[in-house]
Amino acid sequence: MDAIDRKILAELQRDGRQTLTELAESVQLTLSPCHRRVRELERNGVITGYRASIDPNAVGLGFQTLVFVTMREATRDAISAFESTVSAIPNVVDAQRLFGEPDYLLRVVAADLDDFQRIYDDQLSALPGVQRLNTTLVMRTVVDDRDLPLSSCAVLQRSLSAFRSG
Repeated sequence: MDAIDRKILAELQRDGRQTLTELAESVQLTLSPCHRRVRELERNGVITGYRASIDPNAVGLGFQTLVFVTMREATRDAISAFESTVSAIPNVVDAQRLFGEPDYLLRVVAADLDDFQRIYDDQLSALPGVQRLNTTLVMRTVVDDRDLPLSSCAVLQRSLSAFRSG
């Protein structure tokens, strides 16, 4: 991973739809070496995919909640059952396991309060192994889906070295 790879990653974060020709121009490479580098970044799992960013309000999912989950127990079976079930709920768009309490943080999108209530009653309250759910409403999103700070070169370099040797 060098400065050119970081430029490629930054450009693709900014605009994943640009052509390879445009990308090569913006990072000052010819087409073939740029293409090889992108394929290598994909092959090594640095680039994990490409997708469109969608405004939740534009598709009727502007109501967001954060749900804090405390588990009854932290056994392997309980964790596995919970994670498998929560992964199958389409309205859970982000789920993170945390250290300490609570055990998980879920970001849930819905059409409105009534829709969220249905999701909560039918799906979230039925999650296996849960002791307590604590929900808070999102008033406004301030930072969302921010590009990774690729200028933190030393940290990125150590992470990639560890990734490649592991």
